[in-house]
Amino acid sequence: MPYVYILTCSDGTLYTGWTIDLAERLAAHQAGRGARYTRTRLPVKLVYRETCPDRSSAMKRERAIKKLPRVKKLALVKEYQHSLDD
Repeated sequence: MPYVYILTCSDGTLYTGWTIDLAERLAAHQAGRGARYTRTRLPVKLVYRETCPDRSSAMKRERAIKKLPRVKKLALVKEYQHSLDD
């Protein structure tokens, strides 16, 4: 099942990506085998994930999130964290 996810990097920046296997992708990021962007910003922390029905919709959602300003991404993360607390 495809996922869209947001990571917080060690320098406070946000990284957005998509994957089929979230656990494997997170392990790759943490091991320095993930995206070039995250390799120099380790460790990373998963702060948001969203399940998508298929790859195409995951890729579209990733693009939409990447276009958001940082403030809106943080609001998305905050809303997600709040939903976990309920």
